[in-house]
Amino acid sequence: MSAPNNHIKIIVVDDHTMFCEALEELLESQHDFSVVGTAGSADQACVQVAQSQPDIVLLDVQIPGEAITSTIPKLRELSPNSQFIVLSMYDDPHLVHRLLPLRIGGFLHKSASSEELISTIHSVQRKNARVVVSVALESLTEPDTSGSSHLSDREHEVLELVAKAMSNVQIANRLSIKEATVKRHLRSIFTKLGATSRIDAVNKAVAEMIIKPPVLHGHGQPHMTL
Repeated sequence: MSAPNNHIKIIVVDDHTMFCEALEELLESQHDFSVVGTAGSADQACVQVAQSQPDIVLLDVQIPGEAITSTIPKLRELSPNSQFIVLSMYDDPHLVHRLLPLRIGGFLHKSASSEELISTIHSVQRKNARVVVSVALESLTEPDTSGSSHLSDREHEVLELVAKAMSNVQIANRLSIKEATVKRHLRSIFTKLGATSRIDAVNKAVAEMIIKPPVLHGHGQPHMTL
């Protein structure tokens, strides 16, 4: 995909096809926007961003692959001038605080209006000093530091089973949910904890006293799949 020189070049990263297509249609309806690529995973995003060098990258917080806290720095290396706007179904101030050090341009809840999204893109493209965030400001100024409160009950259950070295299939069977649902919960857990692997998530959760330390095997490390 190519774009006129005066257009804002945008890449959309989301693994939900219908949402991605609707967002692309909305953006293309604007006279100064051009969608130059779409991606459904972190790896695909790296390829698209490297090729297109977009002005703006709109990415869902739970794309398949590495945690977003690892993906954004990689994308920034591939395209240093790109600005990043994170879209999320979660109105979670803890998540925003983890993303702010990555110098994102904006964080929008997916319930945001089309006008708010368009305005945010223009604001971020102008590289205004402030970060556009669509969560309650009072929540951002006084984040809850009580540990497990920023994980949902289901995420807490999944994490405890991960700490017991259970596979995604085993966790799905234990909780009577689909394996794909387990993976979505894990992506959310990784993002909220700033973790890059299952072991990293367990270690950070133990350090924050979210879960009890797992039973150790052999040489003092939890035995689980990365």
